[in-house]
Amino acid sequence: MNLYRAVLLIFIFITPLKANTIYNLIKIPNLEIYEIDTKNKLRYVYATKPFKLGLNIKKNISCYNSDKKVLHQKYKIINKNLNRYSLNFLKKVNLKYIVLCENLSIGEIKTAGVPDNIMRTLILDIKFNETYFERAIHHEVFHIIKDSYLELFNEAEWKNFNIKEFQYSDCSTCNDKWNLDTYNKTKGFFTEYSKSTASEDMAEVFSHLMFYPDKIYNDDPIIKKKILFIKKNITTIDTIFKF
Repeated sequence: MNLYRAVLLIFIFITPLKANTIYNLIKIPNLEIYEIDTKNKLRYVYATKPFKLGLNIKKNISCYNSDKKVLHQKYKIINKNLNRYSLNFLKKVNLKYIVLCENLSIGEIKTAGVPDNIMRTLILDIKFNETYFERAIHHEVFHIIKDSYLELFNEAEWKNFNIKEFQYSDCSTCNDKWNLDTYNKTKGFFTEYSKSTASEDMAEVFSHLMFYPDKIYNDDPIIKKKILFIKKNITTIDTIFKF
């Protein structure tokens, strides 16, 4: 009987204990473990209550807890996409924790994800637009990659790929270029959102390479240069990386 009680107590307290440990690591409250036994060692946690991060209203990050049924459905999709990244690659780019929640926003502006390579964390909005949801996962992963290897993803070099007359905005929210539909004729950019900043442009190229791996983009010389740049630098990080 004593052995049974000991096992029961361990079962009761193990999840909160691990959740508290994760809080100490990534400083996001109201989380519990969803799955930690993954092949690439990513730790998935989910919001049990709404949370808000930051003291500046314009930069506050907020997100809300989800219905368990929705959480289960979206976890399968997210896990399928993130399983394409090996344990070795994830270690190199500093990504370990995936936070699942919904209605994610920064300063009341909706966003698909919030990457933080310092805390090794990616917050994902599991209710983000269904049309772009899977591609957006890879888009947000790229921001983790770039922030970990700024020397490889030089924005000045990237800007030279575009026509001289083109200029990006000062920030991704400093304009009204929000559309994520892929252009039928690219003309140097995959989407309208690509035109917001160099960083978002890079992320859109990477996400298209990851989500549409069988497509070949040969008829746009600017896109070709951007693809070669992304592939060259990703494989500099990991020579066996597969798009």
